[in-house]
Amino acid sequence: MKKQFNILLLTAVASLMLFSACHKAEDAKISPRLVVASNPITSDTLSGSVNGTLLSGKTYYFASNITVNGGDTLKMQAGVTLIALGNGLTWQTAPEIIVHGTFISLGTQAQPNYITVSNAATLHAQANAQNYTNVFQGWWGGIFAEPGPVTAKDPTPAGGDVVIKWTHLEFAGGPSGPSDDAAVYSPQGSPRWTIYFANIKKNFVLEDSWVFGSRDDAMRLAGGHVNIMRNTYELDGVAAGEACNIKSGTVGDVAYNVIIGAATNAFKISDAGTTGIQCNINCYNNTIVSCGWRQSSTSGHGGSIDVEKAAKSHIYNNMIINCDVGLRILTTADTANTKFNNQLFYGYNQAIVNTFYALDGENKGNVKLQQKSGDILSTTPQANNPMFSFFDVNAYNYTTYPAPTTANKQTPLITMAGASSFHITSTSPAYGKGTTTASPPYNNVTTTGAYAPIVTPPGVDLGAYQSNGSGNQH
Repeated sequence: MKKQFNILLLTAVASLMLFSACHKAEDAKISPRLVVASNPITSDTLSGSVNGTLLSGKTYYFASNITVNGGDTLKMQAGVTLIALGNGLTWQTAPEIIVHGTFISLGTQAQPNYITVSNAATLHAQANAQNYTNVFQGWWGGIFAEPGPVTAKDPTPAGGDVVIKWTHLEFAGGPSGPSDDAAVYSPQGSPRWTIYFANIKKNFVLEDSWVFGSRDDAMRLAGGHVNIMRNTYELDGVAAGEACNIKSGTVGDVAYNVIIGAATNAFKISDAGTTGIQCNINCYNNTIVSCGWRQSSTSGHGGSIDVEKAAKSHIYNNMIINCDVGLRILTTADTANTKFNNQLFYGYNQAIVNTFYALDGENKGNVKLQQKSGDILSTTPQANNPMFSFFDVNAYNYTTYPAPTTANKQTPLITMAGASSFHITSTSPAYGKGTTTASPPYNNVTTTGAYAPIVTPPGVDLGAYQSNGSGNQH
């Protein structure tokens, strides 16, 4: 009997091991780790210093600044809504989240988190109705993350990580005030960004999230190990501002993002700053649509990917569709170490086609001479239609409203993803035209466990969506 039991036990174990081996990858996708509720926060109102876990399924509110002190952690379990109460008219009525410690938001695809405002539904409806006035008000101040000030108690502040997954971040950008770092927001009263992160020794992760309706930059990164993947940026910047403005000290991967309707660039990559660590960004497989049209500058910049001021970058497999300016690499950039190829450019009119490679950058001169071997572009307007599965690249007349224009002259079609789908069809010129070897991910973020990054390597197709179902999941 004992021998028979042992045989049955061994058979069961073997079957379990086989099942586990066959389903390991699938389990990793559908079974996210639970955020342990250490120090659960039960009050629905946050104020002052906060430390602990916001509990799944609950809604919390803050009407004034909240601070995560050095050494403390604020965690959001999946399915949390955090609402900023304010009107954004003054710094006192535009509360922000100040992070000198660690901030974690672990939403899931089934239970995303929200950091938003109480009238978010109304603002979304206004945006869909093409009334952008209130959308850009900057109802709250955003997330401000840097090491705390030097004090006698903490003479060498270390700061912490910021990890945000499957989270909606909406309607930030209220005016800065005396509680903000004057070296960052100058002059006082200038718009704040949805996210500011500055810590060259720590990690910033933004994955599978949405950043919507910021007044200025959606994000500004001034140092850190970063992984920014599979996000959607919509309608960011009223008259200026990048979806992601990346500065000195920032190193990492920016991939599989969809950026639609940013006021200026999708990504600005610059070594501006004094960190001593060169800005170095791997920028691949992004889909960039209708950016650069609201930027108020007339200097010829703004639209898709901009590299400047001693920064270096590897730029591959991106789709740049109907942007005011295409790829722009200034002579001030680290041009010797900035590599680029395998971009698909599409232009509704001749003016867009003429700036697929910006004429005031490294590529000054004949655009035709600057075409790379893997690029897909033409000198003819409306050539190389990307063949998105549900988005008409010719539905808006870009000739009628050249840059700089204003949001009320645009349509939701070119500033919001809405019901659009940027998946490509098998007949798309982007299909199978990506390089998987030219720019492998840096994968330099060191967070582990539930906070570890999920790094998607370069794909065989151009853009944020892959024909095999990988890439952006929105």
